[in-house]
Amino acid sequence: MAIEMRQQMKLSQQLVMTPQLQQAIKLLQLSRIELQDLVRQELEENPVLDETTELEEVKETDTLEVTEQEKPPKEEVEDFTEVKAGEETLQEMDWATYLDSYNYSSGEQYYDDDDDRPSYENLLTRKATLFDHLLWQLKLTRLEEGELYVGSEIIGNIDEDGYLRATLADIASACSVEESFVDSVLKKIQEFDPIGVGARDLQECLLLQVKQLGMEGSVVEALLRDHLKELEARKYKQIAKSLGIDFNEVLITAKFIASLDPKPGRQFSQEDVHYISADIFVYKVGEDFVVVLNDEGMPNIRINPLYSGEGRVSGADDQKAEEYINDKMRSALWLIKSIHQRQRTIFRVAKSIVKFQRAFFERGIAYLKPLVLRDIAEDIGMHESTISRVTTNKYMQTPQGLLELKYFFNSGISTIEGDAIASESVKNIIKEIVDGEDPRKPLSDQRIAELLSTHNITIARRTVTKYREMLKIGSSSERKRLF
Repeated sequence: MAIEMRQQMKLSQQLVMTPQLQQAIKLLQLSRIELQDLVRQELEENPVLDETTELEEVKETDTLEVTEQEKPPKEEVEDFTEVKAGEETLQEMDWATYLDSYNYSSGEQYYDDDDDRPSYENLLTRKATLFDHLLWQLKLTRLEEGELYVGSEIIGNIDEDGYLRATLADIASACSVEESFVDSVLKKIQEFDPIGVGARDLQECLLLQVKQLGMEGSVVEALLRDHLKELEARKYKQIAKSLGIDFNEVLITAKFIASLDPKPGRQFSQEDVHYISADIFVYKVGEDFVVVLNDEGMPNIRINPLYSGEGRVSGADDQKAEEYINDKMRSALWLIKSIHQRQRTIFRVAKSIVKFQRAFFERGIAYLKPLVLRDIAEDIGMHESTISRVTTNKYMQTPQGLLELKYFFNSGISTIEGDAIASESVKNIIKEIVDGEDPRKPLSDQRIAELLSTHNITIARRTVTKYREMLKIGSSSERKRLF
């Protein structure tokens, strides 16, 4: 067969994701705070966009004119009397008011109005980190220059929990010293505050705390050094037999060990608290539920009047400038349209969720119904992928608490009577059963499955195990408490 080149015409359809469409899809899955950041970034980069407020500001000139008109006519000024030397005029002055109007503290700026004064948060210093705290103690310790250098290298490899995450060999290689020298410096750092810092594993961390408490040679130290794994598995009888001590003494020792701090560095944690802001509010008004979008803090954007309508500059000399303005204008219009479309979509999805889960909003989690994305998509006439993006990182403030939109979507489990119950409701029942059990005799997964049958729920033991692990509840042996 001969190989030859040919030209052939072919007609086909192809879906192309334009940049504008990609932006609209991206806006759907952004959280409220992320959307605020995006809008403020666009306000800084796009000169066509402008932020507006609903309330009109009063001009200062108008206020001044009104004030001047309302002023009463000035009274006639009395004849001026000259003050002669030697007369007592200081008694007439209000010195308390005079002194209060001045700020004599050196280095502090005087402000005419309290609104101009910076907030106290701007004057606060940052919280000391574990690294700063250990380095401060290292500098106060009488060490040679080489020891200070190795000590700072060791402290730099201690994580936020207080554990050393580098080997002695790595530190010795980085500092060009012997391993024994690094070990000697490490032992000095392990005496620093907080107790247990600089340990390489949990066992060493707990042993350092026991040593600082002066309990060397005790049963506590022996249990930590030789029977830590048996202690984790709660094999108290085996430990008592191995150490030759009473069973109750093992229980008391285990209770004391549980009071030790496994993460000594967490008191210096710098983790920021992330607050969740609701995107949707659901209120009950009479017999109906009302859905309200949260627009607080969201910038109101519009096209700058300078570039819109008759105010737009036309016939620019620079063609590139004209193209630049047109491009920014299209981008601004599409952003405004996408934001409005996003808000409408979220509102429609929220109303549909409220319609399907009305019993939950009225009575609680026990009445949560099975719901999938397809149900909402068919109800409002959208694709399932759109519903998935809308429900990502979105939260709803309901009479039952602040919940993520994805919380309302869960699979269904058939009951004995043939009805369906949501998996989240089953998890809640499992949690209630575990909370009410005897900690000395915790229930097995098979026993929990049998108790669920009293609620007309028939599920296998492995399903109970799956839900229990999703709730981060330990097994019966891990939940057992003897004291």
